[in-house]
Amino acid sequence: MASVRDKILAIAAAAALSLSVGASQSSAASLDDIKAKGSMVVATEDSYKPFEYVENGKPMGLDHDLLALLRKEAPFKIDQQIIPWTGLLAGVATGKYDVALTAAVITPDRIQSLSFTMPIAEATQYYVVRADETRIKGVPDLAGKTVGVQSGGASYAALADLEPTLAKTGGKLGKVVQYTSLPEAYQDLANGRLDYVINGVVNLVSLTKDQPKRFRMGEAVGAPTYAAWAVAKGNDGLLAYLDQFMAKVRASGELYALQEKWLGRAFKDMPSAPTK
Repeated sequence: MASVRDKILAIAAAAALSLSVGASQSSAASLDDIKAKGSMVVATEDSYKPFEYVENGKPMGLDHDLLALLRKEAPFKIDQQIIPWTGLLAGVATGKYDVALTAAVITPDRIQSLSFTMPIAEATQYYVVRADETRIKGVPDLAGKTVGVQSGGASYAALADLEPTLAKTGGKLGKVVQYTSLPEAYQDLANGRLDYVINGVVNLVSLTKDQPKRFRMGEAVGAPTYAAWAVAKGNDGLLAYLDQFMAKVRASGELYALQEKWLGRAFKDMPSAPTK
């Protein structure tokens, strides 16, 4: 029987192939193309707090503040599409959107079809449990428990790291439930339908800070990872333009100030190039 890790690798390979085929069928707009038409289309997620979300009809989060800075200096108009996570990265790979202006976790599989900017934050995957959970005190206790992850997201990919970790102490992954939106998983966790949920460190710090009586953050379940914006693979001119912007807001300290504002801490030791 195939392990969860094998299934994840197979699904990731199929997804990468799909994105690559799509990218070959529709070329993304280059930086020169964008300048010529006078506009760039960026896609951001609709429910990814604290990076991107909508509150009382207003876009909020780290990426929206970074977008505001980018708009101030861009020599072209920037049109924003706020959409669900599903299809966002594929839309960039196929040229529907010019930039995935979202905190997309950099993974080896995604690098096959996308090019990532300098990281905007750390995105190591952790687990979260209910605040009154007594059975789970560490990673080994996750064995056999029901977990919620985002379908096709970094939390699902982290299971490939978690499975062999549990095996070292004789444990196995329990039931895996996939969600389109992680807020749905948090609700099921609170209601007792899940035992734990996996997501990035920043997202879970925000969740447990906002709702300390409902949720408690656990330990890392995956290797250190980072999040960044993305463009279609090979769109080097646009990537260089965005990296120039990222380097500028790092040097000015604006990025770190926004990280403190939205993420609760500054990640000043981030690498200057994409890395898992």
